[in-house]
Amino acid sequence: MLKKRPHLLWLLVPYGLYLVALPLVNRLRPTVAGLPFLFFWLLLATLATPLAVWLAWRGDRKRGRA
Repeated sequence: MLKKRPHLLWLLVPYGLYLVALPLVNRLRPTVAGLPFLFFWLLLATLATPLAVWLAWRGDRKRGRA
């Protein structure tokens, strides 16, 4: 199924940002925009989730599946 719909790989981006990279960014320093790095990372992952869903939806729509 993934061979026919490679755009669904975009849905793995939020998963990777939340679970795979989380142990690597779990530190208080450095700070980014006044936030501890972990909070900044979680904010980034939260904002990337709708973008990844939109990209997957757009890929389905181009193939006539939505």
